Amino acid sequence: MRNTTQSPNGTSFHGDTFRASVADLRLICGEPICEQNDGSDKVNFEWFMETEDGEVFTIYDWKEYRPLRENEIIEWHVGGFNGSTTSQAVNEIANSLNTLG
Repeated sequence: MRNTTQSPNGTSFHGDTFRASVADLRLICGEPICEQNDGSDKVNFEWFMETEDGEVFTIYDWKEYRPLRENEIIEWHVGGFNGSTTSQAVNEIANSLNTLG
């Protein structure tokens, strides 16, 4: 899993989620491409990533409608062009999170 320069336009939610904190995602994904942590929109944080196979996916909080604390564990949505990509992304994210201890 790595950051991508490919466009995520057209990705969508296929039912895949995981739980983590903003701080954890900063460690494994770097800084978010979009960050507006004031709760005024449907998304506070978003990352544009690609799987080890080069498939584009996004990570984002969805409809929290409140500022998020850095170490608060919440549910994150994964968007992609298809369900197999988002499923693979969740597996790669879980593996990366497990290395944090």
